[in-house]
Amino acid sequence: MLNQIAFYGALESGLIYSLVAFSIYLSFRILDFPDLTVEGTFPLGGAVAIVLIIHGFNPWFASLIAAMTGFIAGAVTGFLNVGLKIMHLLASILVMYALYSINLRIMGRPNLPLGGRSSVLSALSDNAPNLHYALVPVIVFALIVLAVTVLLYLFMKSETGLAMRATGANSRMARAQGISTGAMIILGIAIANALVALAGAMFAQSRQAADVGAGIGILVIGLASLIGGEAVLNPKKVATALIACIIGSVLFRLIVAIALETMGDTLHLLPGDINLLTAILMLIAIKFGSIRGFFLNFYRRKFPRSTAKTAEEK
Repeated sequence: MLNQIAFYGALESGLIYSLVAFSIYLSFRILDFPDLTVEGTFPLGGAVAIVLIIHGFNPWFASLIAAMTGFIAGAVTGFLNVGLKIMHLLASILVMYALYSINLRIMGRPNLPLGGRSSVLSALSDNAPNLHYALVPVIVFALIVLAVTVLLYLFMKSETGLAMRATGANSRMARAQGISTGAMIILGIAIANALVALAGAMFAQSRQAADVGAGIGILVIGLASLIGGEAVLNPKKVATALIACIIGSVLFRLIVAIALETMGDTLHLLPGDINLLTAILMLIAIKFGSIRGFFLNFYRRKFPRSTAKTAEEK
């Protein structure tokens, strides 16, 4: 089993990556837009936040500015696709590629430490000295994720959010209803990358450093969290889908931590094996969803009356 430090660390990472899962849900599920920009905006958020904090800015303000830079990067990807008619996958790759150089320019070097300066975790750790130090980031990031979840839910239920969902579901019908589908795509990808940049800012402050390679594999982690959460909850509504993102992200990090802790010596697993574990967990989550669907369909065929009765009661 996990020790206390490893357990809190898995929760902390899971909460941070749930913001990435929100982004993948927005781009992949809502807009049907495969977006690789996230692998550049994640370190972008960390770089901007750390540089601003080093220059004396408030950590919360620095995190907000980091999210805004992610918003701009996502908007550029959306514009390349909508305005210049570049295929969405190629547009996101181009922006991701360019962001590597931009992130190096911002930091001035591949890795930039925070140097003991205050972060978003400092207020709670300073005012609650008796609180376990590993629990501080869990509480702070849980509050941030909760706030983002509520705001994202309210946005998806708004008129603009409904127009964005209509754009992803059927763009032709959306245009026939007078919706500017191009604007919805640009806005959706911009918001998705703002969430990833915010996650990057939280990650960098948690690790006390920004790294230009922090975004490598972040897309797969977000996908694994999204698919895992959907396999557990099978969401049909926006609220359930957002909760599934959080659950999938936390479960994913817990499973990886348990695997490294319990099977590390037996199978000689190393931290570098996380990519292999992620791929295996994604396969399990995908197959688990199809297996569960098989049993549900079998149950409906076997007991059609009870299924119909349950539907009427609902």
